[in-house]
Amino acid sequence: MKPYAFGVDLGGNAIKIGLFQTTGNLVEKWTIPARLEDHGSQLLADVVDAIRAKMAERSLTWDVVEGVGMGVPGPVDQDGTVMRCVNLGWDILNVPQAVRELEPAIEKLKVAKELQSLLNMPVEAGNDANVAALGEMWQGGAQWNNSAVMVTLGVGIGSGIVVDNKVFVGSTGAAGEIGHMCVNPKETERCTCGNYGCLEQYCSDTGLVHTAQLVLEERPEEPSLLRDGEITPKTICQAAKKGDAAASEVLDRFGQLMGQALTAVACTVNPQVFVIGGQMAQAGMAILKPIETYFRRYAFHAFRNTPFVLAELGEDAGIYGSVRMLFDEVKLEEEEELDL
Repeated sequence: MKPYAFGVDLGGNAIKIGLFQTTGNLVEKWTIPARLEDHGSQLLADVVDAIRAKMAERSLTWDVVEGVGMGVPGPVDQDGTVMRCVNLGWDILNVPQAVRELEPAIEKLKVAKELQSLLNMPVEAGNDANVAALGEMWQGGAQWNNSAVMVTLGVGIGSGIVVDNKVFVGSTGAAGEIGHMCVNPKETERCTCGNYGCLEQYCSDTGLVHTAQLVLEERPEEPSLLRDGEITPKTICQAAKKGDAAASEVLDRFGQLMGQALTAVACTVNPQVFVIGGQMAQAGMAILKPIETYFRRYAFHAFRNTPFVLAELGEDAGIYGSVRMLFDEVKLEEEEELDL
């Protein structure tokens, strides 16, 4: 294996890039803006320019770079094709029908293939939550396990599923989209996905704030720290730590829904460990404990004691996991060549 590789984490606000040694050491990381105009048509070109500039800065030649791994905030199938990624403007549903039927419009979403043609080196692409799970298993909170489910809590809710050290993507690349698991079929407001009663509507950061507002309305006479300023996941967790009854109720409802959802995941995947990450997980045990409490209450006995850990790599999990994904594919190709 060549000595260097790049990990890329595409986001709607910024693109994170890491230069790694293939031994696993992160040499340098940096971000570039995510230009979303014109349906994100310049995103891949910007990644190429950033990688080439870093190689020139460090006097790296192409023959010492193994390739690029990239995480994308949307479903990605086995060959690196993204069928829809609204957060990046890659949404064929926004393209006129006459244009959508043309092959070039569809080719633009074959992310791995297009980036590989621009860089002339191996490229692997995967869902950002999936590669984050790989990163945590490689260098983070889930080390020494060969199967894990990582849940990311933030603006949305995603999860990455790894079984036998391989990311499970499903037939259309959408495995692990637990944020759009229906947990309340009686909901009358639509989720951003267009359905009703999705887990994300209640347990994302905006969902948590909405629940807090409902709890305060239900208890108009009860004093609460949440009435004193802006309500955010951070202020909810801080108030709960101080014994605030309303804030504690919010986290209890959150934990009940998340715990119930993860028992369903465990029934299907039966991972060795659950990893809780994302921006909301920065609150630590305030977020982790209610999830774990209700999981153990609802779980089938065979997996009731599945460990829960907090993610350790933070926002770097995506670039770590992207590189690890690349290594796995390179190793597989080398093994196939030996078999021939």
